Amino acid sequence: MEAIRIAILDMYNNAPNEGMRCIRQLLARGAEENGVPFIVDTLNVRAENAVPGLEYDIYISSGGPGSPLASDEAWEPRYFNFIDSLLAYNKVNEQKKHLLLICHSFQLVSRHLGIGEVSRRKSTSFGVLPVHLTPAGLAEPVLQGLPDPFYIVDSRDYQLIHLNPNRLDELGAEVLCLEKERPHVPLERATMAIRFTPEVFGSQFHPEADGDGMLRYMLTDERKQQVISSYGEDKYEEMIHLLADPTTIELTESVIVPTFLRRAVAQLGQLTAA
Repeated sequence: MEAIRIAILDMYNNAPNEGMRCIRQLLARGAEENGVPFIVDTLNVRAENAVPGLEYDIYISSGGPGSPLASDEAWEPRYFNFIDSLLAYNKVNEQKKHLLLICHSFQLVSRHLGIGEVSRRKSTSFGVLPVHLTPAGLAEPVLQGLPDPFYIVDSRDYQLIHLNPNRLDELGAEVLCLEKERPHVPLERATMAIRFTPEVFGSQFHPEADGDGMLRYMLTDERKQQVISSYGEDKYEEMIHLLADPTTIELTESVIVPTFLRRAVAQLGQLTAA
């Protein structure tokens, strides 16, 4: 099988982050696991107004800081034009383009497609938290092998709520998981993952986060003090405990992105061989 071309859409706007390291790490593992070379290009979307065309096979659009609400930034219409072009391409071509949307990108595309309301949370959701599978999530191939609930790295000031069921039906989209249950809080639970189309999967959390790397990062003095000053020592200790548990973030990292890549490679390989 010939090399697979992959574009990483870097949405971090040059902000320091762990996400890009994790994505590249998973792609290196994915090439080895699938026995096929990956040619990977990175496009700095927000800082350099760099948006890919449809020359790639697989696209991964990262998380990032700041607001996913409408803005007048130059990259935004170009980014949405790319999303629309990819969806239109997949409707009429047998060889599909595969797209993974992470956190900030998930929020942007959900807003653009009219899936529901993307709005600011009353407070930041931060930590290693459980998410719960819906019936569609229990049947979702990319989530097979995860328990219900499973644990995710969450870091967001915004959320997707008030879904539009008619729009979901039009797109053939399915809600796969919801944020943790909060019986004492009279607020709607945010949608945490959606199967937008057979080739487009998105999550409002960070499926690329690695337990070991996140643990090392959280144990640095600077990050420890940041978390304790913002969220308290109990929250910090809970995060350290959960990150060290191989059945939480390490498991999630080992399932979602690798399975997304495996399924994309398999579909591309079937058509190449045909």
